[in-house]
Amino acid sequence: MLILEHIKLFAWKFIFTFAILFAILGAGFDVSFGNVFLISLVLSVIGYVVGDRLTLARTKNTTATLVDFVLIFGVVYFMTEALTVGDDVFEATAFSTIALTIFEYFFHKSVARNLDEEKMEENTQDNFAPKGELRTEASEELTPYDDDDK
Repeated sequence: MLILEHIKLFAWKFIFTFAILFAILGAGFDVSFGNVFLISLVLSVIGYVVGDRLTLARTKNTTATLVDFVLIFGVVYFMTEALTVGDDVFEATAFSTIALTIFEYFFHKSVARNLDEEKMEENTQDNFAPKGELRTEASEELTPYDDDDK
């Protein structure tokens, strides 16, 4: 996949992550703009690498979404706890995690389409080599009898 596609996907992930977190954490729980921005940036970078590029490339959307759920909860909880002085950290994290997990489920579909296009581009190149799908069996014997038994 072209680097431009990665940048585009990451930008969309960051924009939507920031918008969702700003609506929930910023407006609902009085977390500052800078803290929401920092949480969104860290979450987007880790989420894109771990959830979208590594996990989704090897598993299905549901598994990648569950991985993202755990990742989102951990990052949002610990960063909100460290950056703010509020009592509602768990509640803010729960709302944020649910909203972002729903977004991630649909975002993974977009990433999966790009992964499929990337795989198709790799297979159409001249360096196509099967990866173990085709196998043959070879042996030294051509006939079932030894030369001595004839």
